[in-house]
Amino acid sequence: MVPTSHSWLLLSVVFLSTRADITITPEPAQPAEGDNLTLVVRGLSGELLAYNWYAGPSLSLTYLLASYIVSTGDETPGPVHTGRESVRPDGSLDIHGALPRHSGTYILQTLNRQFQTEVGYGHVQVYEILAPPVVMANNSMALVEHRDTLRLLCSSPSPANARWFFNGQALPVAIRLGLSPDGRVLTRHGIRREEAGAYQCEVWNPVSVSRSEPVNLTVYYGPERVAILQDATTRTGCTIRVDFNTSLTLWCVSRSCPEPEYVWTFNGRTLQNGQDHLNITGMTAAQEGTYTCIVKNPKTLLSGSASVVVKLSAAAVAMTIVPVPTKPTEGQDVTLTVQGYPKDLLVYAWYRGPASEPSRLLSQLPSGNWIAGPAHTGREVGFPNCSLLVQKLNLTDAGRYTLKTVTLQGKTETLEAELQVARARSALLQLREVRGTDTARWRQRTVSGVLGQKRVLGPRTWRNSPTTADSQPSAPSLPAPERPLWAKRGRSSPQAYKGPDSASLATEDTPQPSPGFKGPSEERTRRQFREAQE
Repeated sequence: MVPTSHSWLLLSVVFLSTRADITITPEPAQPAEGDNLTLVVRGLSGELLAYNWYAGPSLSLTYLLASYIVSTGDETPGPVHTGRESVRPDGSLDIHGALPRHSGTYILQTLNRQFQTEVGYGHVQVYEILAPPVVMANNSMALVEHRDTLRLLCSSPSPANARWFFNGQALPVAIRLGLSPDGRVLTRHGIRREEAGAYQCEVWNPVSVSRSEPVNLTVYYGPERVAILQDATTRTGCTIRVDFNTSLTLWCVSRSCPEPEYVWTFNGRTLQNGQDHLNITGMTAAQEGTYTCIVKNPKTLLSGSASVVVKLSAAAVAMTIVPVPTKPTEGQDVTLTVQGYPKDLLVYAWYRGPASEPSRLLSQLPSGNWIAGPAHTGREVGFPNCSLLVQKLNLTDAGRYTLKTVTLQGKTETLEAELQVARARSALLQLREVRGTDTARWRQRTVSGVLGQKRVLGPRTWRNSPTTADSQPSAPSLPAPERPLWAKRGRSSPQAYKGPDSASLATEDTPQPSPGFKGPSEERTRRQFREAQE
């Protein structure tokens, strides 16, 4: 009679054999969760009556999985049977849809007809399909450099191995030094800016790999290396020269995270800007000075600054005065053109002669309008470029002209020019025609003063002495003649006047020629010519 499963279990205690010929091999060798797993038994010998499978570390009814009678094929489940296990006739064990909990030690016990038992051991590891882990931080993922500590935890329900990635690459050695023994915790003291980036944790086993979503670490630092740029050139601590009425853009740069707050100051006075650049338009002397950019990091609570000095450029060309035309004549207009005048001009003034108020012709105001001075004749016009127009020249306009300029910086410059005016061609011809007549007339006037005759007042006027008046042709009416010199001396007749010298022959308004005199002076000739024309 064949013993029941329970009766032979009791006998097995007496006849237990320790032979190690039985081997148990899992197929597949590295089963994944959900796979069909077979514990293949090899090395059985003799005529066997029954098999007992245990899922545990010892032969105990507590770990009994199933009992199998070879002759009948009957299988009896044990206390740890899950419904997925079945015993084959050759003693192998099938596990359908293996789960991670099926991992562990398995023991096979056989019984032969001599009521002897043999035992075989096997081990199974069923690997789960891993879910993505989660990276957890013990504090904010925005830290301040050299001050805060980074602590990250790779959280996963699986006991699988863990490893870390930084910006998609394996964690650098320097950072790996902060890992815990199980690799699940990453710690970095005094975090640095180079360690900012994306962190991921990955869990893995022989049949499955799963990586977490990246978490981004931000490291705040700065501001550092604050500088002011002009056209991509560093100008910090320098003096920038700018032409008058031109524009300039200053850029403020620094190394900072996050982007800092910007404050611009001019000579210590805060400007309403708040941007990383400052525009200076229409450069004038009022905008000269020190410009400072102050940057503040709201996270690190640090700040920095940089400054530059902005000044107007000096005049590149010396100022000169050129008359146009260069040789003007009477009746023409002439422009005293100023070349190289200051670009930062504030006011200017023209003078007829020295730079004094009575000689001032006109002044140009900052508004662009000009006002006439005491010496203005109504023929002078000023221009914004300091030039002076004199209209309808006459000979008296010849001489020295003075220009005085004042710049926005208060620099004063004085420049003089000599203007020459030539006579008109028609006036020269008329002057030549009357020169000889004027000379004779001058002599006639001198003699008439002595003889008591009437003065000759022009080339068309002549009078004889009283004794020859009847024989002279008629002449146009003239003003009453002056009294002769002898009458002015209180004499009753020319004969009463006793031999005067040459100096006493002249009347009060008749000039005496000097020795060697050949004719009247040029100025008297011009005056007499005008009188004759009148």
